[in-house]
Amino acid sequence: MPTGLKARFDAAMRDLATDPYAHGSTPLDGQEDRREAVAAGVVVRYYVARAVLTVTVVRIVYI
Repeated sequence: MPTGLKARFDAAMRDLATDPYAHGSTPLDGQEDRREAVAAGVVVRYYVARAVLTVTVVRIVYI
């Protein structure tokens, strides 16, 4: 990932981590804690573990 994109992506992920249910994210497959969002133009799929306040990114896609 190019340096400029990585910096924007990191900033967008910090924002997403503060509220993983906001920032334009949508639930996947009817599961509220399985989410997809776009962070700095990069598609991110992730799981949210409410009990431990953890967001686990399972896939990022950028071109």
